[in-house]
Amino acid sequence: MRTKALILFLSIVSVSCQAQETNPKDSVAMKPNVEKSDAQWKSDLSPEEYYILREAGTERPFSGKYNLHFEEGEYKCAACGAVLFDSDSKFESHCGWPSFDNVADNDAIIEREDRSLGMVRTEVICANCGGHLGHVFNDGPTETGMRYCINSVALDFKDKSETSSDSTASHK
Repeated sequence: MRTKALILFLSIVSVSCQAQETNPKDSVAMKPNVEKSDAQWKSDLSPEEYYILREAGTERPFSGKYNLHFEEGEYKCAACGAVLFDSDSKFESHCGWPSFDNVADNDAIIEREDRSLGMVRTEVICANCGGHLGHVFNDGPTETGMRYCINSVALDFKDKSETSSDSTASHK
C-alpha cells in the first residue's frame, strides 16, 4: 500500500512540474544584441562582475552596494549599460539583495527556468547582453506581486539628475 501511495505521489509531482506555466519569453531563442568572446568579457568586467554576469554567480546577501540604496534614478546592466529598473520600482524586501517590483521595459530582460541548486526558480537575464542578473519571485509585497531579486554587482546606477541632463542634451 505504501508503495502504491508513493508511486501515486511521485506521478502527481511529476505531472504538476511538467504543467508549470512557461514565460512566453522562454520560447524565444535568446540572441543578445551585444556579443563578445569569453576573453573580451573577462577583459571588460571585474572578476566579481564576470562571475555573476557571465557564470550566473550570486553575491553574498547584504553585501551589495545597491541593497539599501534608494536614490532616484535608473539601474542599468553593469555589462552593457541597458536600462533595467527604475528607482520607482525599488523596495526593501529584507532579502539581502536589491529588489524591484517591475522592470523599466518588458523587453529589457528575459526570464527563464533555472533548476540549479535543486530548486526551481526563474532566472532574470539582460536581454541586451545575456548577462545573469538574479531571479524573480512572485512573493512581492506590492500590487505587482513580483520581487526581482538582483545582484548589485550586475547593476550600475545613474542618478536622476544625470539622466535628466542626458535626455536634455540628446534633444539639442
